[in-house]
Amino acid sequence: MKILIVDDKQTVLNSLTALLENAGHCVVTASNGLDGFEKAQSQQFDLFVIDHLMPVMNGLVLVKNLRQHLDTQHAPILFMSTQGVESLKALPEYPMFTFSIAKPIDEQELFFVINQLSIQNSQSQSL
Repeated sequence: MKILIVDDKQTVLNSLTALLENAGHCVVTASNGLDGFEKAQSQQFDLFVIDHLMPVMNGLVLVKNLRQHLDTQHAPILFMSTQGVESLKALPEYPMFTFSIAKPIDEQELFFVINQLSIQNSQSQSL
């Protein structure tokens, strides 16, 4: 799976990249929403992992932009936040996320979400 991780914290980018690459995924990173949006326009991704609070363009604005473009409007989005999943549910953008996860990231939860996406992708391809 080709995954774009968008987070302004280099330590988060490094740890998620190592985890996902060790599991056999191809990972591209972006340091803010604008950087992520530019990469999303120039490459195809199977999953977007997007942080909530970032400078330049935050995660909510990035999600809105991705949902407005034909190439990315149906792409799976895993939205991460230090604010907790319950607070995300109050956001009007919440339905735009495929999954949401609290930071710090729980590795088991992350891989559960990725496995769910893999199952969904294989089922939709076999139809």
